[in-house]
Amino acid sequence: MRIKQAAAIGLLALTPALTGCLKHTRSVLKTRLPDIVLSASLDHLLDQVNQRNQAIQSLTASSIHITATTGGSRKGEVTESIKGEVTDYISFDGYIIIGKPENISLILKVPYVGSDALHMVSDGKTFKMLIPPENCAIVGSDVVTNTAQKGLYSLRPGVIMDSLIIQGRQDDQVVAMNQDSRTVPDPKTHKDVIEEPDYDIEFLSQPDGQEEEHTLRVIHIGRATLLPYRQDIYNAEGKVETQAFYSNYRKFGDIMFPAKIEIQRPLDELSLTITISKATFNQKLPDDQFNLEIPPTTAHITNMDDPASASITNPCAVRAPLSTH
Repeated sequence: MRIKQAAAIGLLALTPALTGCLKHTRSVLKTRLPDIVLSASLDHLLDQVNQRNQAIQSLTASSIHITATTGGSRKGEVTESIKGEVTDYISFDGYIIIGKPENISLILKVPYVGSDALHMVSDGKTFKMLIPPENCAIVGSDVVTNTAQKGLYSLRPGVIMDSLIIQGRQDDQVVAMNQDSRTVPDPKTHKDVIEEPDYDIEFLSQPDGQEEEHTLRVIHIGRATLLPYRQDIYNAEGKVETQAFYSNYRKFGDIMFPAKIEIQRPLDELSLTITISKATFNQKLPDDQFNLEIPPTTAHITNMDDPASASITNPCAVRAPLSTH
Protein backbone atom coordinates (compact mmCIF):
# COMPACT_ATOMS: atom_id res chain seq x y z
CA MET A 1 0.00 0.00 0.00
CA ARG A 2 2.78 2.40 0.90
CA ILE A 3 4.47 1.70 -2.45
CA LYS A 4 1.24 2.54 -4.33
CA GLN A 5 0.81 5.76 -2.29
CA ALA A 6 4.38 6.79 -3.01
CA ALA A 7 3.89 6.16 -6.74
CA ALA A 8 0.72 8.24 -6.78
CA ILE A 9 2.43 11.11 -4.95
CA GLY A 10 5.28 10.94 -7.43
CA LEU A 11 2.93 11.20 -10.41
CA LEU A 12 1.16 14.18 -8.86
CA ALA A 13 4.49 15.84 -8.31
CA LEU A 14 5.29 15.43 -12.00
CA THR A 15 1.95 16.95 -13.16
CA PRO A 16 3.11 20.62 -13.20
CA ALA A 17 6.20 19.68 -15.17
CA LEU A 18 4.21 17.66 -17.65
CA THR A 19 1.66 20.47 -18.02
CA GLY A 20 4.43 22.99 -18.52
CA CYS A 21 5.90 20.97 -21.33
CA LEU A 22 2.59 21.16 -23.21
CA LYS A 23 2.31 24.95 -23.07
CA HIS A 24 2.55 26.80 -26.38
CA THR A 25 2.67 30.56 -26.77
CA ARG A 26 2.00 32.29 -30.08
CA SER A 27 1.70 35.91 -31.12
CA VAL A 28 -1.69 37.32 -32.05
CA LEU A 29 -2.73 40.74 -33.30
CA LYS A 30 -3.48 43.13 -30.49
CA THR A 31 -6.92 44.66 -30.64
CA ARG A 32 -8.21 47.76 -28.94
CA LEU A 33 -11.36 49.82 -28.92
CA PRO A 34 -11.46 53.10 -30.88
CA ASP A 35 -10.52 56.23 -28.99
CA ILE A 36 -14.12 57.39 -29.46
CA VAL A 37 -17.22 55.18 -29.43
CA LEU A 38 -20.42 57.09 -30.17
CA SER A 39 -23.95 56.04 -29.31
CA ALA A 40 -27.15 56.84 -31.19
CA SER A 41 -30.75 55.71 -31.34
CA LEU A 42 -32.32 54.08 -34.39
CA ASP A 43 -34.41 57.20 -35.04
CA HIS A 44 -31.32 59.40 -34.95
CA LEU A 45 -29.43 57.15 -37.36
CA LEU A 46 -32.39 57.03 -39.76
CA ASP A 47 -32.60 60.84 -39.64
CA GLN A 48 -28.90 61.06 -40.49
CA VAL A 49 -29.28 58.69 -43.45
CA ASN A 50 -32.26 60.70 -44.75
CA GLN A 51 -30.49 64.02 -44.26
CA ARG A 52 -27.38 62.88 -46.14
CA ASN A 53 -29.56 61.60 -48.96
CA GLN A 54 -31.70 64.74 -49.17
CA ALA A 55 -28.62 66.98 -49.06
CA ILE A 56 -27.53 65.60 -52.45
CA GLN A 57 -29.66 66.62 -55.44
CA SER A 58 -26.91 66.26 -58.00
CA LEU A 59 -23.33 65.04 -58.09
CA THR A 60 -20.62 65.76 -60.62
CA ALA A 61 -17.56 63.64 -59.90
CA SER A 62 -15.34 65.19 -62.54
CA SER A 63 -12.17 63.34 -61.61
CA ILE A 64 -12.57 59.64 -60.91
CA HIS A 65 -10.51 56.51 -61.32
CA ILE A 66 -12.22 53.16 -61.94
CA THR A 67 -10.71 49.70 -61.75
CA ALA A 68 -12.79 46.66 -62.72
CA THR A 69 -12.24 43.05 -61.69
CA THR A 70 -14.19 40.17 -63.23
CA GLY A 71 -14.33 36.48 -62.44
CA GLY A 72 -15.02 34.48 -59.31
CA SER A 73 -15.67 31.06 -57.85
CA ARG A 74 -17.91 29.96 -60.70
CA LYS A 75 -15.35 30.86 -63.29
CA GLY A 76 -12.53 29.46 -61.21
CA GLU A 77 -10.28 32.47 -61.67
CA VAL A 78 -10.23 36.23 -61.16
CA THR A 79 -8.94 38.67 -63.76
CA GLU A 80 -8.89 42.42 -63.88
CA SER A 81 -10.45 43.56 -67.11
CA ILE A 82 -12.41 46.16 -69.01
CA LYS A 83 -14.70 44.88 -71.74
CA GLY A 84 -12.98 41.77 -72.88
CA GLU A 85 -9.27 42.48 -72.53
CA VAL A 86 -7.34 40.72 -69.77
CA THR A 87 -4.23 42.01 -68.04
CA ASP A 88 -2.70 42.19 -64.56
CA TYR A 89 -4.00 45.69 -63.94
CA ILE A 90 -6.33 47.90 -65.91
CA SER A 91 -8.18 51.10 -65.12
CA PHE A 92 -9.75 54.19 -66.60
CA ASP A 93 -10.14 57.81 -65.63
CA GLY A 94 -13.42 59.55 -66.25
CA TYR A 95 -16.39 61.12 -64.53
CA ILE A 96 -19.81 60.35 -63.10
CA ILE A 97 -22.78 62.71 -63.15
CA ILE A 98 -25.90 62.02 -61.08
CA GLY A 99 -29.16 63.95 -61.17
CA LYS A 100 -31.97 62.90 -58.89
CA PRO A 101 -34.16 61.03 -58.86
CA GLU A 102 -32.59 58.37 -61.10
CA ASN A 103 -30.50 59.95 -63.87
CA ILE A 104 -26.87 58.94 -64.13
CA SER A 105 -24.13 59.30 -66.73
CA LEU A 106 -20.79 57.52 -66.66
CA ILE A 107 -17.96 58.39 -69.05
CA LEU A 108 -14.60 56.60 -69.19
CA LYS A 109 -11.69 58.03 -71.14
CA VAL A 110 -9.08 56.36 -73.34
CA PRO A 111 -5.81 56.54 -71.38
CA TYR A 112 -3.42 59.29 -72.56
CA VAL A 113 -5.57 60.03 -75.62
CA GLY A 114 -8.53 61.51 -73.74
CA SER A 115 -11.31 60.49 -76.12
CA ASP A 116 -14.34 58.55 -74.85
CA ALA A 117 -13.77 54.84 -74.29
CA LEU A 118 -17.26 54.27 -72.93
CA HIS A 119 -20.36 56.40 -72.31
CA MET A 120 -23.28 54.97 -70.34
CA VAL A 121 -26.52 56.71 -69.28
CA SER A 122 -29.71 55.67 -67.50
CA ASP A 123 -32.99 57.23 -66.41
CA GLY A 124 -33.67 54.47 -63.90
CA LYS A 125 -35.71 52.42 -66.37
CA THR A 126 -33.57 51.98 -69.48
CA PHE A 127 -29.88 52.37 -70.21
CA LYS A 128 -27.65 52.99 -73.19
CA MET A 129 -23.95 52.27 -73.48
CA LEU A 130 -21.83 53.52 -76.37
CA ILE A 131 -18.30 52.20 -76.94
CA PRO A 132 -16.80 54.47 -79.64
CA PRO A 133 -13.48 52.61 -80.15
CA GLU A 134 -15.45 49.51 -81.17
CA ASN A 135 -18.23 51.37 -83.00
CA CYS A 136 -20.64 49.43 -80.80
CA ALA A 137 -23.62 50.18 -78.55
CA ILE A 138 -25.60 48.22 -75.94
CA VAL A 139 -29.14 49.09 -74.84
CA GLY A 140 -31.73 47.53 -72.55
CA SER A 141 -33.56 47.66 -69.24
CA ASP A 142 -31.80 49.08 -66.22
CA VAL A 143 -32.39 45.74 -64.53
CA VAL A 144 -30.58 42.66 -65.81
CA THR A 145 -33.19 40.38 -67.38
CA ASN A 146 -30.86 37.51 -68.23
CA THR A 147 -28.92 35.97 -65.34
CA ALA A 148 -26.47 34.46 -67.83
CA GLN A 149 -24.93 37.92 -68.19
CA LYS A 150 -21.75 38.11 -66.11
CA GLY A 151 -18.90 40.51 -65.59
CA LEU A 152 -19.08 43.94 -67.14
CA TYR A 153 -21.96 42.98 -69.43
CA SER A 154 -24.09 42.65 -66.32
CA LEU A 155 -23.24 46.19 -65.17
CA ARG A 156 -26.08 48.68 -65.14
CA PRO A 157 -25.84 52.38 -64.19
CA GLY A 158 -28.40 51.83 -61.42
CA VAL A 159 -25.89 49.68 -59.55
CA ILE A 160 -23.50 52.62 -59.36
CA MET A 161 -26.34 54.99 -58.46
CA ASP A 162 -27.58 52.80 -55.58
CA SER A 163 -24.04 52.32 -54.29
CA LEU A 164 -23.00 55.97 -54.35
CA ILE A 165 -26.21 57.51 -53.00
CA ILE A 166 -27.51 55.59 -49.97
CA GLN A 167 -31.29 55.71 -49.92
CA GLY A 168 -33.29 56.57 -46.81
CA ARG A 169 -36.24 54.64 -45.47
CA GLN A 170 -39.25 54.36 -47.77
CA ASP A 171 -42.86 54.47 -46.52
CA ASP A 172 -43.45 50.78 -47.30
CA GLN A 173 -40.40 49.56 -45.38
CA VAL A 174 -39.87 48.47 -41.81
CA VAL A 175 -36.52 48.72 -40.05
CA ALA A 176 -34.63 46.89 -37.34
CA MET A 177 -31.27 47.59 -35.73
CA ASN A 178 -28.60 45.21 -34.43
CA GLN A 179 -25.18 45.81 -32.94
CA ASP A 180 -22.00 44.11 -34.05
CA SER A 181 -18.35 45.03 -34.59
CA ARG A 182 -15.67 45.07 -37.27
CA THR A 183 -11.88 45.10 -37.20
CA VAL A 184 -9.81 47.74 -38.99
CA PRO A 185 -6.05 48.40 -39.06
CA ASP A 186 -4.79 50.60 -36.25
CA PRO A 187 -3.54 53.82 -37.95
CA LYS A 188 -1.23 54.50 -35.01
CA THR A 189 0.76 51.26 -34.99
CA HIS A 190 0.01 49.89 -38.50
CA LYS A 191 0.45 46.45 -36.92
CA ASP A 192 -2.44 45.94 -34.54
CA VAL A 193 -6.15 46.26 -35.20
CA ILE A 194 -9.04 48.24 -33.80
CA GLU A 195 -12.24 46.44 -32.94
CA GLU A 196 -14.90 49.02 -33.72
CA PRO A 197 -18.48 48.48 -32.56
CA ASP A 198 -21.10 49.24 -35.19
CA TYR A 199 -24.82 49.61 -35.80
CA ASP A 200 -26.47 47.52 -38.50
CA ILE A 201 -29.74 48.98 -39.82
CA GLU A 202 -31.84 46.43 -41.68
CA PHE A 203 -34.51 47.61 -44.13
CA LEU A 204 -37.27 45.07 -44.75
CA SER A 205 -40.25 44.95 -47.06
CA GLN A 206 -43.63 45.45 -45.45
CA PRO A 207 -45.50 42.13 -45.14
CA ASP A 208 -48.30 42.00 -47.71
CA GLY A 209 -51.03 39.39 -47.22
CA GLN A 210 -49.39 35.97 -47.11
CA GLU A 211 -46.13 37.32 -48.45
CA GLU A 212 -43.50 37.37 -45.72
CA GLU A 213 -41.23 40.33 -45.14
CA HIS A 214 -37.72 40.00 -46.54
CA THR A 215 -34.50 41.95 -46.20
CA LEU A 216 -33.96 44.64 -48.84
CA ARG A 217 -30.67 46.08 -47.62
CA VAL A 218 -28.50 46.57 -44.56
CA ILE A 219 -26.47 49.69 -43.77
CA HIS A 220 -23.46 49.17 -41.50
CA ILE A 221 -22.52 52.28 -39.51
CA GLY A 222 -19.26 52.56 -37.57
CA ARG A 223 -19.59 53.95 -34.08
CA ALA A 224 -16.31 55.85 -34.23
CA THR A 225 -17.85 58.32 -36.73
CA LEU A 226 -21.53 57.28 -37.16
CA LEU A 227 -20.88 57.16 -40.92
CA PRO A 228 -21.78 54.19 -43.15
CA TYR A 229 -18.86 51.97 -44.07
CA ARG A 230 -20.80 49.26 -45.90
CA GLN A 231 -24.14 48.64 -47.55
CA ASP A 232 -25.54 45.21 -48.49
CA ILE A 233 -28.34 45.13 -51.09
CA TYR A 234 -30.38 41.93 -51.46
CA ASN A 235 -32.35 40.55 -54.38
CA ALA A 236 -35.86 39.06 -54.22
CA GLU A 237 -34.40 35.62 -53.47
CA GLY A 238 -32.69 36.88 -50.32
CA LYS A 239 -29.17 36.76 -51.77
CA VAL A 240 -26.67 39.60 -51.50
CA GLU A 241 -26.71 41.28 -54.91
CA THR A 242 -24.48 44.29 -54.22
CA GLN A 243 -22.01 45.13 -51.49
CA ALA A 244 -20.66 48.68 -51.36
CA PHE A 245 -17.75 49.61 -49.08
CA TYR A 246 -17.14 53.27 -48.16
CA SER A 247 -13.85 54.72 -46.95
CA ASN A 248 -11.65 57.83 -47.03
CA TYR A 249 -14.46 60.20 -46.13
CA ARG A 250 -13.68 63.84 -46.86
CA LYS A 251 -15.51 67.09 -47.38
CA PHE A 252 -16.34 68.13 -50.93
CA GLY A 253 -17.62 71.63 -50.31
CA ASP A 254 -20.17 71.21 -47.52
CA ILE A 255 -20.85 67.53 -48.21
CA MET A 256 -19.06 64.74 -46.35
CA PHE A 257 -18.64 61.93 -48.88
CA PRO A 258 -16.47 58.81 -49.27
CA ALA A 259 -13.60 59.32 -51.69
CA LYS A 260 -13.32 55.57 -52.22
CA ILE A 261 -16.23 53.26 -53.02
CA GLU A 262 -15.71 49.57 -53.68
CA ILE A 263 -18.66 47.83 -55.35
CA GLN A 264 -18.86 44.05 -55.32
CA ARG A 265 -21.45 42.08 -57.31
CA PRO A 266 -20.83 38.47 -56.20
CA LEU A 267 -23.61 36.92 -58.32
CA ASP A 268 -22.35 38.72 -61.44
CA GLU A 269 -18.67 38.04 -60.63
CA LEU A 270 -17.86 41.74 -60.94
CA SER A 271 -16.08 44.26 -58.71
CA LEU A 272 -15.53 47.98 -59.26
CA THR A 273 -13.35 50.36 -57.29
CA ILE A 274 -14.18 54.05 -57.73
CA THR A 275 -11.78 56.67 -56.40
CA ILE A 276 -13.02 60.26 -56.44
CA SER A 277 -10.51 63.11 -56.50
CA LYS A 278 -12.83 66.00 -57.35
CA ALA A 279 -16.58 66.32 -56.88
CA THR A 280 -19.17 69.09 -56.97
CA PHE A 281 -22.60 68.74 -55.42
CA ASN A 282 -25.96 70.35 -56.19
CA GLN A 283 -24.97 72.39 -59.22
CA LYS A 284 -27.59 72.93 -61.90
CA LEU A 285 -27.20 70.42 -64.71
CA PRO A 286 -27.93 71.08 -68.39
CA ASP A 287 -31.22 69.69 -69.69
CA ASP A 288 -29.43 67.43 -72.16
CA GLN A 289 -26.90 66.14 -69.63
CA PHE A 290 -28.31 62.62 -69.73
CA ASN A 291 -29.02 62.38 -73.44
CA LEU A 292 -26.98 59.86 -75.36
CA GLU A 293 -27.54 59.70 -79.10
CA ILE A 294 -26.25 56.55 -80.73
CA PRO A 295 -24.70 57.51 -84.09
CA PRO A 296 -26.52 55.99 -87.09
CA THR A 297 -23.15 54.74 -88.32
CA THR A 298 -22.74 52.48 -85.26
CA ALA A 299 -21.90 49.02 -86.60
CA HIS A 300 -23.28 46.90 -83.75
CA ILE A 301 -26.27 47.67 -81.51
CA THR A 302 -27.10 44.91 -79.04
CA ASN A 303 -30.36 44.83 -77.07
CA MET A 304 -29.57 43.06 -73.81
CA ASP A 305 -33.28 42.42 -73.19
CA ASP A 306 -33.28 40.06 -76.16
CA PRO A 307 -32.52 36.55 -74.81
CA ALA A 308 -30.54 35.56 -77.90
CA SER A 309 -28.35 38.67 -77.76
CA ALA A 310 -27.93 38.60 -73.99
CA SER A 311 -26.70 35.00 -74.04
CA ILE A 312 -23.76 35.90 -76.27
CA THR A 313 -20.60 35.99 -74.18
CA ASN A 314 -19.12 38.98 -75.98
CA PRO A 315 -22.04 40.61 -77.85
CA CYS A 316 -20.05 43.49 -79.30
CA ALA A 317 -16.70 41.74 -79.53
CA VAL A 318 -15.48 44.68 -77.50
CA ARG A 319 -11.81 45.44 -77.27
CA ALA A 320 -11.54 48.57 -75.17
CA PRO A 321 -8.14 50.29 -74.99
CA LEU A 322 -5.96 49.28 -72.11
CA SER A 323 -4.32 51.43 -69.50
CA THR A 324 -0.57 50.97 -69.16
CA HIS A 325 -0.60 51.97 -65.50
